[in-house]
Amino acid sequence: MDSHDKAPDDLVELGRVVSAYGIKGWVKVQPYSMPADVLVQARTWWLRPPAAAVGQAGEPLPAMPISVLSSRPHGATVVAQLQGYTVREEVEALRAHTVSVSRAQFPAAEDDEYYWIDLIGCRLMGELNGEPTLIGEVLDVTDNGAHAVLKVGRASLDSQGNLVFARDKNGRVVDILVPFVEAHIQHVDLNARRIDSDWPADF
Repeated sequence: MDSHDKAPDDLVELGRVVSAYGIKGWVKVQPYSMPADVLVQARTWWLRPPAAAVGQAGEPLPAMPISVLSSRPHGATVVAQLQGYTVREEVEALRAHTVSVSRAQFPAAEDDEYYWIDLIGCRLMGELNGEPTLIGEVLDVTDNGAHAVLKVGRASLDSQGNLVFARDKNGRVVDILVPFVEAHIQHVDLNARRIDSDWPADF
């Protein structure tokens, strides 16, 4: 694959190369979350050098597309054989590279299942006096070991309908954590970028 291919606009960073694996050019990747089904199933990875690596013009080096010949889970990591890499020394040069996959390569989610990346940017609606009320926008999704948790930046709409985040005295966005569980999440509409819940809007 041409190393000068332009990276797609929908790349999602999923992990980081931590070391070579074995002596035949396999690589070990630490996923940011488990299970790492997307990393295992994707046939093209985009590897980006560490931020400290720059080109002759002093700009960050671009992501490179690499064909994945074989991959599998290995404990809490993923190991893979990459096209063009046959010895351990070659793979060691990839250490600390981030690994991204085009969103278009993600397998279709099951009913009532969602990729975390798709939830980020959705507006979370809660309840206030029995009425649907905007709480804010999902900034991140994490896992507390039992279930996913939405990190929501509190926000309101201005007179033009634009989202305005609430900020503390230091200018940081005020956020709350909302469990992403059936007991509180009523409906997710990814097309409308909206999540309906019964979470108290004034909590």
